[in-house]
Amino acid sequence: MMAGLEKPTKGSIKIHKKHIEKMTEGQLAKFRQKNIGFIFQSYNLIPTLTALENVSLPLTFRGISKSTRDKAAIKMLKAVGLEKHIKHKPTQMSGGQQQRVGIARAFVSRPPIVFADEPTGNLDSKTTEEVMELMLSLAKEHNQTLIMVTHDRNLATFADMVHYMLDGNIEKTEANTETNRGI
Repeated sequence: MMAGLEKPTKGSIKIHKKHIEKMTEGQLAKFRQKNIGFIFQSYNLIPTLTALENVSLPLTFRGISKSTRDKAAIKMLKAVGLEKHIKHKPTQMSGGQQQRVGIARAFVSRPPIVFADEPTGNLDSKTTEEVMELMLSLAKEHNQTLIMVTHDRNLATFADMVHYMLDGNIEKTEANTETNRGI
């Protein structure tokens, strides 16, 4: 709902002083394009595109020239440690590498908010830690808000604020004092 993918049945959602629940689908699409990045559990990469093309895709929708898109995508792929995989397609990469492409894609346009839906659900524990550190460092570097949904309580130690939900209701909210991981 916060990303405008579903409308609330009651209440309101206000982001950047705009009520997103009142927006039309067209307005929501433009709002998301400008303000929101997404990181998905299942990567959601386009299989026929290279890592470079997958990462530059959000910039295409903004009307940015190909050379500028490619420079930004290459810079972001380097930031996530995939400079040697720029021309690889998703099937030529491991799950962790694919998730890094997804992270690069979410951050390439520098949206103020990045939503991560179970971003480490398909990863082993070592890669999970690396991916979480990477997402946090990118968000902090560019002063972005990272909102993550997870069932993994261990991942909550990465968050500044944790909201526990049960059956669609917030059960409790806690400021997290365990977030100092050297970032």
